[in-house]
Amino acid sequence: MGCLMIYGYARCSTNEKLQDINRQVRELKQQGATDKTIYLEYESGMKENRAELLKLLDIIKPGDTIVATEVSRITRSTRQLCDIIETAKDKHIKLVLGSFIVDCSKELDPMTEGMLKMMGVFSELERNMISQRVKSGMENAKAKGKAIGRPATTPDDIPSIFYRHYPKYQKGEINKKEFSRLCDLSYPTIYKYIHLVEG
Repeated sequence: MGCLMIYGYARCSTNEKLQDINRQVRELKQQGATDKTIYLEYESGMKENRAELLKLLDIIKPGDTIVATEVSRITRSTRQLCDIIETAKDKHIKLVLGSFIVDCSKELDPMTEGMLKMMGVFSELERNMISQRVKSGMENAKAKGKAIGRPATTPDDIPSIFYRHYPKYQKGEINKKEFSRLCDLSYPTIYKYIHLVEG
């Protein structure tokens, strides 16, 4: 048998920050995974088609280890978790999910398996409850006639410093970059304000 491999799996949903996946990668490396053995997935945990995870489960050999920073990274649904545990049992691999270790390279003890499935049930339940709260919060806000999302910026919201330097920009004495530096505002903000003022 060749040398045993430690693979890392990191997932971050498309709307999460990049630093989040970088943090996961750092933790996976501390546990023995390397750039070559870490698989990165950028998509919502609810998606069934985890291309990278499937690739990883395909190449893994008996005795190898898959490391993820927490259970919810490798799966967000209990059914998927059960499938992954079954695959781990079939392939005789070890799963390290956060502080939870499931060693299927030998006989998996039923208590561990049960605990892991319970954790999956609770994280799925929690996610469904949060999503329900968000939905009902949005429905309540809509019923009260509140706009959802950021309020639209109006010319009244634009700071006076913008108006102080705006004539110079109009005359072509300064460009947008200099304009943003003088106002101590970001380039996109200046761009948005100019667009608003000029209609």
